[in-house]
Amino acid sequence: MAASDFMLAPIREVFCSVQGEGPYVGARQAFVRFSGCNLNCNYCDTDFANPGTCDYEQVEGSGSFEKIKNPVSIGQLEAILKPFKKLHSVSLTGGEPLLHADFIEKLNLDSPLYLESNMTLPEQARKLTEKVTYVSGDFKLPESLRGIGSEAREAHMENTVECFRLLRTNHSRDCFCKIVVDSNTELETVTPAVEAIAPYVSCVILQPETPIGRDVMNPQSIQASVQNIMGLQKNLLEIIDTRVIPQTHRMWGCL
Repeated sequence: MAASDFMLAPIREVFCSVQGEGPYVGARQAFVRFSGCNLNCNYCDTDFANPGTCDYEQVEGSGSFEKIKNPVSIGQLEAILKPFKKLHSVSLTGGEPLLHADFIEKLNLDSPLYLESNMTLPEQARKLTEKVTYVSGDFKLPESLRGIGSEAREAHMENTVECFRLLRTNHSRDCFCKIVVDSNTELETVTPAVEAIAPYVSCVILQPETPIGRDVMNPQSIQASVQNIMGLQKNLLEIIDTRVIPQTHRMWGCL
C-alpha cells in the first residue's frame, strides 16, 4: 500500500465543470470541494459540511453522483480525477482547502492546481508556495464575518495580507484577489484592503453578490448596487487593475 493511501482528507464533492468566478471564467476545471471552514461569512452559499460520503460526478453535467466513503485518500482522489480530460486546472475549493495543505502538498496530478482560499491561514499557505499555479484569494472584509471582535479583525487583516504575500504572483503563479460586494460595501472599507495586497496580485475582482430565482433583488436595489460598484471600481483603478465579474455559474445553473 502506497504512503499516500494513509493520508486522508474530508472531501464534500468532486466534479467537472467550468470556472464561474474571476478572470478565468469559462475555463474547464475539475473541482475538489473540501469540507470544513475556519470562517463564518454572512454571504456564504456553499454546503461544505461533511455528510460522511463524497459526491462524485464522473460524467460532467450529468447530475448523476456516486457516493464515495469519506474521508478520501490521496490515491483515491488522484484515481477519480483521471477521467476528466482537457482541463485548464484542478480547482481546490471548499470550505477552506488550506485546512488540508498537507494533503494537497502530496497530490500528484497532471493538471495545474488552482487554489480557491479565504487567505487567512498563512502557516498553511506557506506549505503550498511551490505547489499551486493559480491562486484565487478572497479578501473577506471584516464586516462580512459573524461574531468577530476588534482584536480578531486586526489579526484577520494581517493574516490575509501575509497569505497574499506568500502566494503572490510570480513567474510561475498567478494570484488575484476577489472581494464580494453589495450595495452597502463602502470605499473606505475596500481601499485599505486593496492597497495592502496590491503588490502581490495581478488584479482585483469586485464580485457582486449574485442572487438567483426568487432571491433576485428589486430594480431599485439593483441600480443602487450597480452605481456603488461602478464607483468602487473607478476609484480602485487608481491602485490596480480592477474588474467587476459576477458569479457566472449561477446565471446558467451549472455546478
